[in-house]
Amino acid sequence: MRKLAMLTLALASLPPTALAQTARSQPPPYCFDLSRIVDLAVTKERFASIAGRPRQGDFRDTNLVLPDWKDCSLYGATTYTCDSEEMENAAEAEKARVATLDQVKSCFGAGWAEAAERSSPNYVVLHNAARPVAITLSTDQTDSRKHVVRLTVFVRRN
Repeated sequence: MRKLAMLTLALASLPPTALAQTARSQPPPYCFDLSRIVDLAVTKERFASIAGRPRQGDFRDTNLVLPDWKDCSLYGATTYTCDSEEMENAAEAEKARVATLDQVKSCFGAGWAEAAERSSPNYVVLHNAARPVAITLSTDQTDSRKHVVRLTVFVRRN
């Protein structure tokens, strides 16, 4: 009983930011599948194993949809893309893009960095120095004038 009381006292004395970090350290539900997609990108077959039926142009459905994302598709042999849920305005989408960037970074950790020279205020590129794959996060407006965050995984050519 005494140990429980000491533990409770210790937790109560922690600053709120320490407790928030513990809650924030949970990876998003799409981490495992996003890691699989990155792994597939660097294989000889690329995304062939997750390709679904053809769409308009060079797009295809995918049978590996990230949890909490929508309209996931493949473009050509080297690009996977998904959109977030729709938002009412650009400010909400920008806030969501920043939060998503933190989430994606938490999925991969060390080895992934922002490519500042390839990024802009509404577009960020993450790349892996050891693998020829990158992830972009951008904001966009849909045909229905709603706003989304777009996540794109692609094979780098350089």
